[in-house]
Amino acid sequence: MNHHFRPFFYFFLIILLFGCQEKRPPNIVLIMADDLGYETIGANGGTTYQTPNIDLMANQGIRFEHCYAQPLCTPSRVQIMTGIYNVRNYVRFGLLDTNQTTFGHLFREAGYATCIVGKWQLGKDPVSPHQAGFDQYCLWQVSEGRVDSTGRDTRFSQPVLQTNRELKIYDSHDYGPDIVSQFGIDFMEKAAKDSRPFLLYYPMILTHCPFSPTPDSPEWLEDDTAVMKYKGHAHYFEDMVSYTDKIVGNINQKLEELGIAENTIVIFTGDNGTDIPVVSTLNGRKVAGAKGQSTDAGTRVPLLVQWPGTISAGMVNQDLVDFSDMLPTMCEIADIPAPGTIDGQSFMPQLMGKTGHPREWIYSWFSRNGADSLARVFARNQRYKLYRNGEFYDVPNDYEEENPLNETELSPEQKKIHKMLQGVIDQYEGRRLEEIPSE
Repeated sequence: MNHHFRPFFYFFLIILLFGCQEKRPPNIVLIMADDLGYETIGANGGTTYQTPNIDLMANQGIRFEHCYAQPLCTPSRVQIMTGIYNVRNYVRFGLLDTNQTTFGHLFREAGYATCIVGKWQLGKDPVSPHQAGFDQYCLWQVSEGRVDSTGRDTRFSQPVLQTNRELKIYDSHDYGPDIVSQFGIDFMEKAAKDSRPFLLYYPMILTHCPFSPTPDSPEWLEDDTAVMKYKGHAHYFEDMVSYTDKIVGNINQKLEELGIAENTIVIFTGDNGTDIPVVSTLNGRKVAGAKGQSTDAGTRVPLLVQWPGTISAGMVNQDLVDFSDMLPTMCEIADIPAPGTIDGQSFMPQLMGKTGHPREWIYSWFSRNGADSLARVFARNQRYKLYRNGEFYDVPNDYEEENPLNETELSPEQKKIHKMLQGVIDQYEGRRLEEIPSE
C-alpha cells in the first residue's frame, strides 16, 4: 500500500470499527427473584431489609410502581417467558408446554447466545431448558425433585443441580445460588469475549424457603435443620434478601469489568409476593407476605430497569406493567419482532422517558393446577380491582380485600372503571387453553 494512503486507510478503518460497535445489539439480563414482593426493596419504601445494590439500580435507572406478577412461581414463569396470559396456555404446576414460543427461542433465532440459570420447575426432561430456547443452563429442579431421599431441600447448601443435562450433587459447603450465578457470570464473560450479544435469564433460587443461613450468616454450616423443613426459620429471610442483593451487585460489577455495562440492559423483578410467614414494613405500613393469594401482597412485585447511558437515572413510573409485557419489551429493545399472538405490550417507550401507550388494565387468570373452576380471575388498574365473581375493590383503601364495594353505591367514575374491567374479563372468557398459532 502506498504510504501516502495509509493514514486515510487507517482513519476509515477506525470509523468502520467504531460504527460497528455502535450498532452492536444490546445484551439483556433478566433477574427474577423467587418470592420477593414489592415491599422488600428499599427503593420502593421498604425499611425492613438492606438492598443497596438493587436500590442503586433504581437510582441509576427506572423504578416501576405498578408491576404485577401471578401469585405463584410456575404461573409467573410461563407468563413472563411467553408473553401470554395463563388462561390461554398454562397447563399445570411445574410445566411449560413445549409447544410455546419463549423469549429464549426468539433471541436464539436472532443470533443471541442464550442462557438460563437458577430455578427451572418447568418440566422434568433434562433437555427441556434447551427446548425452551436456551443454549446453556445451570438449574435447580429439572429432573430431580425439591428434596433428596433424606428429606433435605437441595437448592441451598449441598445443592443438587443440572448443568447442560449433567446432574451433580455438590458438597455441603457449596451454595446453590453461588454456583448458578457464577455460571451466568462466566456465560456473560465468554459471550463478551466472543463479541456476541447475549440473553441471560436468571430466575433466582433465593429467597424461596426453606429460610436458612447463607454463607454470610453466622450460622452457616452450623444450623442445618432449616433445610429439612419446608418453611424453615423466617428470621433467616433477612439474610437471604441481603444475599440476593449481593448477587445482583456481583452481576452488575462484572458488566462494568467487562466494559459492556452501557450496552447491557438489566431488569430486576420478583416472581410473586413474599411468602406468608414474612412480615415487612413498607412506608410505615406492615405488609404480610401473601404468596399464592391474588391480593396486592401476593401479586405486586418490584421492577427496576437500568441501562447506563440510555435510561435516565432516577425515573419513577406509575404505569401498569404485568409479566406478559416483558417479552415484547425485550424484543423491542433488541429489535426482534415479537409474536403477534401474545397478550403483552412493550413498555420500552417508558424506559426512554416517553409516554408510549400505557395500559389501562391488566388481567390475571390464576389456577395452580389448571382447573378453570378453581381459577381466581380479575382485571385491575392502579387503584381498582374487579374479580370474575363480581367482587370490586378499592385496593389502596382495602389492601386485604375485606370490604368489596357495593355496586349500587358506585360513583360515576367507579361505574365507568367497573364497566371497563368487566369488559376485559368478558374478553378472555372462553379462551382457556386455546391453540396458539405458531409464528
